[in-house]
Amino acid sequence: MPLIDEIINRQFRRWELEKAERKEPPPPVPPQPIVTVSRECGSRGAYFAELLAGKLGYQFIHREIVDAICESSGYRKRMIASLDEKYRSRLDLSVESFVSGQAVDYTDYVRYLCQVVLSMARLGGVVLVGRGGSFILGPKQGFHIRFICPLEKRIANLVTYTKLTPDEAASHVDRLDKERREMIEKLFDADINDPRNYDLVINTAYIDIEDMIPGVEEAIKSKLNILAQPEEQE
Repeated sequence: MPLIDEIINRQFRRWELEKAERKEPPPPVPPQPIVTVSRECGSRGAYFAELLAGKLGYQFIHREIVDAICESSGYRKRMIASLDEKYRSRLDLSVESFVSGQAVDYTDYVRYLCQVVLSMARLGGVVLVGRGGSFILGPKQGFHIRFICPLEKRIANLVTYTKLTPDEAASHVDRLDKERREMIEKLFDADINDPRNYDLVINTAYIDIEDMIPGVEEAIKSKLNILAQPEEQE
């Protein structure tokens, strides 16, 4: 079985087990939230996401896994079946509301992407890299991080951690940054570089990735505590 299928099935089994063990309806904020990570190419955001997932005991979810679930009706149905009944009945309405109100590129893929990300947010326990997670969930669901870094440092990172030459690394950074920027603009009519779309923006130029984990953990806990409080009536 391909590695991606193994990861997907392992996470689905975890969600299904949690549902079976659940005695009462889940609280308004899931105990294991979703963390989304957006990153400039070469900023080492994906590496941080993998470390954070391991520290939190979450599943690291990258683009290929999301796309595999979006492309498989079987995977999508299994994910939705893991949701509590109350939320499951509202999922289609939430997806339609997002697609009609915020999404620009109205396609089956966008619909499936929203369905998958919203389901992951409800089920919890994942660190999601890319795919516009923060734009789909908005500020009141999950914790959203953006990683940035000066261009020269990002190119140097790719040369250090891959087999790319400096020229190849520069071309790779330019291409991926453009693709990601255009994807967010096309799908959500939003600016991927706007810091207001994230809870935390981290410049990795002069910070060790490993040293950031404790601080981010505290920030996640702080936001969860705030989200768990009833909103004040205006």
